[in-house]
Amino acid sequence: MEKGSKRTAMLQTFERAALEAGKAIMAVYIKGCMVACKADNSPVTVADEQAERIILAHLHSEFPDIPVIAEESVAAGIVPAIGSSFFLVDPLDGTREFIDRRPEFTVNIAYIADGHPVAGIVFAPALGIAFSGERGNAEKLYIDSDFQIERRRPINVRLAKAKRTALASRSHDSPRTARFLAEQAITECTNIGSSLKFCLLAEGEADVYPRFTRTMEWDTAAGDAILRAAGGSTLTLDGRPLTYGKTRQAHDSDFANPDFISWGGVPQP
Repeated sequence: MEKGSKRTAMLQTFERAALEAGKAIMAVYIKGCMVACKADNSPVTVADEQAERIILAHLHSEFPDIPVIAEESVAAGIVPAIGSSFFLVDPLDGTREFIDRRPEFTVNIAYIADGHPVAGIVFAPALGIAFSGERGNAEKLYIDSDFQIERRRPINVRLAKAKRTALASRSHDSPRTARFLAEQAITECTNIGSSLKFCLLAEGEADVYPRFTRTMEWDTAAGDAILRAAGGSTLTLDGRPLTYGKTRQAHDSDFANPDFISWGGVPQP
């Protein structure tokens, strides 16, 4: 471990797994690939599958007793029982961005303890940046062309400004988002794909990310962990922290999230 580093062995494992997965994703991205559809009509590529195998190998090797809920495995019917702690993996978040040749796609790995995201990494391999966070410490990582970490710097959410900036999904926006922005008197909104929205909040580049369309826990957990480590929050519409490990839901499938609002600073009324 680097001198002065507060990263645990778990977060270091996340970094190694994400960088290796990102390297495999970029090899496919550069070459191009066919796209298939899963049962829910969402797209999947060989890059998703290769990246998930790499990440699972790292996690199973280092933490064999912690169950892993991973997007492509769940789609294939492989859903291990979970207890109070487990991993959530989205090997390629922003598959639509990947297919459309936009560089915002990410690798996401998170650790959940007692329903809360306490450690996570988000790696955007086409942008050469990653974000990591764990228990009050968040960092931005700069990645070189050999998929090595060149440098890292601490990040924190910014103080609330009089003129706030919002982030919204590029592929899954909704009319309700526009209503929320009007109610909050927010006129500046940037649309961006994948879990990078959480990371932009975490590094103080924006103030709020409202989400009123469906997400799954593996879509949000890593970015949410980073945001919380940087001083932000993700709240459901009743003002409670978003929790993870939601199974046997009467109104939706296992691991589906309700609507939420992520805040970079203090939540506004």
